[in-house]
Amino acid sequence: MTGTAVADFVRRWKRGIVHTSYVPASSAELDDRLGGCFERLRAELTGTAAGPAALELGAELVQIHFTNPAALSSTLRLFGAELPRLFPGLDAHRLHAVLADIAAGFSGRLREQTLDEQEVIKVAVLHARDAAEDKVRASEAKSRAVFETSVLGLAVVRLDGGIDEVNPAMAQIFQRSEEELLAGTIFDLCDQDWVAELDDVEAGLVAGDQETFHAELRFTRADETQVWTAVTASLVRDRDGAPQYQVVQYEDITDRHLLQEHFRRQSTVDTLTGLGNRTFLRGSIDQALEPTYRGRRVGLCYVDLDGFKAINDSLGQEIGDALLRQVAQRLRAMAELEGAEATRLGSDEFVVLLPDSHGATPLIQFVERMLREVQQPVRIGTHELSPSASVGVVEREVVGAEAEVLLRDADITLYRAKRDGRAQWVLFDSEHTAAARDRFKLSATLPAALDQNELFVQYRPVRRLSDGKLTGATATVQWDHEEFGELSAEQFLGVAEETGLITRLGSWMLERVCEHAARWTQRLGADAPIAGMDLSLRHCRDPELVAEVQRVLRKTGLAPQQLALGMPEVALFDHQGDPVDTLEIFADMGIGLVLYDYGDDYTRVPLLKDLPLQALQINGPHLASFADPAGPDPIHDFLVKAAVGAAGLVRIPVVATDVRTDQQAERLQAVGVSSVSGECTGGLVSALELEELVVAQRS
Repeated sequence: MTGTAVADFVRRWKRGIVHTSYVPASSAELDDRLGGCFERLRAELTGTAAGPAALELGAELVQIHFTNPAALSSTLRLFGAELPRLFPGLDAHRLHAVLADIAAGFSGRLREQTLDEQEVIKVAVLHARDAAEDKVRASEAKSRAVFETSVLGLAVVRLDGGIDEVNPAMAQIFQRSEEELLAGTIFDLCDQDWVAELDDVEAGLVAGDQETFHAELRFTRADETQVWTAVTASLVRDRDGAPQYQVVQYEDITDRHLLQEHFRRQSTVDTLTGLGNRTFLRGSIDQALEPTYRGRRVGLCYVDLDGFKAINDSLGQEIGDALLRQVAQRLRAMAELEGAEATRLGSDEFVVLLPDSHGATPLIQFVERMLREVQQPVRIGTHELSPSASVGVVEREVVGAEAEVLLRDADITLYRAKRDGRAQWVLFDSEHTAAARDRFKLSATLPAALDQNELFVQYRPVRRLSDGKLTGATATVQWDHEEFGELSAEQFLGVAEETGLITRLGSWMLERVCEHAARWTQRLGADAPIAGMDLSLRHCRDPELVAEVQRVLRKTGLAPQQLALGMPEVALFDHQGDPVDTLEIFADMGIGLVLYDYGDDYTRVPLLKDLPLQALQINGPHLASFADPAGPDPIHDFLVKAAVGAAGLVRIPVVATDVRTDQQAERLQAVGVSSVSGECTGGLVSALELEELVVAQRS
């Protein structure tokens, strides 16, 4: 934001408020004070922490005599309209907080100024009653002038609350005649719900325990309109110090109160749907978890629309917003029938809270009715949409329950509903949720694990069956987790796929594998095994894969011929069914290519014959049958022979993995398998242990 933009904003601000009060528009001091206030506010809005600048800005208006409510109204309108433009990163919640603080600062300073005036009145009354006869008339005249002309309601009140005297402003504020006011008490000037509060503070005052009190009270007029008043009472003592009477001041703060209520409501209401937002939900959950009666239970339904992103992307945000509003209305209507509350957490996520659940069965019946209602077709313009939703349901006693745990368990249960097919509900189950919670912990800690070297690479030696020579090693990654212990790749690679970290993990692993292979080449020469690793489908489709492999080879100094990369069959072809360019690039570089999901569908073998593949990898339950002492099951024997035979027709060697015994390896060799890995070749070993295996092989 430029200095010119700041100066222009301050000029517009000054122009908007000067006409509300008699302040010279050309005052240099005024320019400096307004500009300084805005500069302090700007410094806070461009920072990260909240501060008192907005409160000070509101107070400064009163300090420079802009006490007319119109000045505050003009300021709030200008700031509300212009701050989002001047500070593009300013969200609605922060904007509302700034405007509310400006109003609070204005009202707070105005109240302090009013209290100062009231103190003057109190002193004037004391002098009028106690001073000498020659000063009484002058003091009374001054006091009477202030008393009669003040815009604040003033009343002289007995210790029992009876009203002895009022000024004209009192009649205007309460819409009652002077006679009606004098016939009643100050307890008649607030609604019944506020009488107890007034009685408490009044008792302390008339007992002489305190000199003043302040309260905000509501009063309903005869025409049913409501007025909010800021009430300040001061005790007047006699010459002996005993309480004698009180002076009570009433300030009409209705407009300010409604404005603050408006800002408070905006901070707890979702602007798109009109439902409560996350802040509102947290307060509702806290209330629902109060054990107000024995055995109280609570139910929470975490609702997420299925496929909403596709609707938003294909039909546009306007259609998506309209759908969210329709769903919100349906959820609100269903919730109200059950005495529940519907809120929107953001995007397409909603929560329906039942503060008094009657058990899991009635709650599930309600969820099923709610899902049927949500799934009714929605007509938006020319589009007819059929929304569906998944729901995670939690129901439990409130004793011992915590808001954060309740939301977390519902969120995890919703994840299960999404994972298991969508358009359904799933009830919280502690065993399944514990497993899902562990997955969430892994997904949250995996990025740090990569940075802090908690992951390490191990290898499965690959032996050629014709001569027993160790020719290669297939890499796998392990995780030394501080809570769960040592984790195999199968335990966390799924998490890496879900979180999008699989590509980063693959790049990290590629660099470690190439470093190890480069050391093997230096130390073992021609006997160094070829290092292999399997690439995930997402990694294979990474447009930076070729550049990343080239970078790692340059950095580690590894010859491309010493590296083999495993790829799934689906990654070998593009959308038109043509081989991807990556295959030819890697083959030209000298990198070996291995198909690692071979055997799922042998009918695809003809597609492989023209590809630069160095080997096909097979595994699975069919191979396990070859370890049976009695020999393989005939069906498994047939399937393995078919797979190996098909590979032989396209002249690609077959590597069998997870081979446990030498007998199993011999049987596989008999059907055409050329190499094996698994327990029979040494199981999982470190890079150093693999090197030792090669050295031992020489002797």
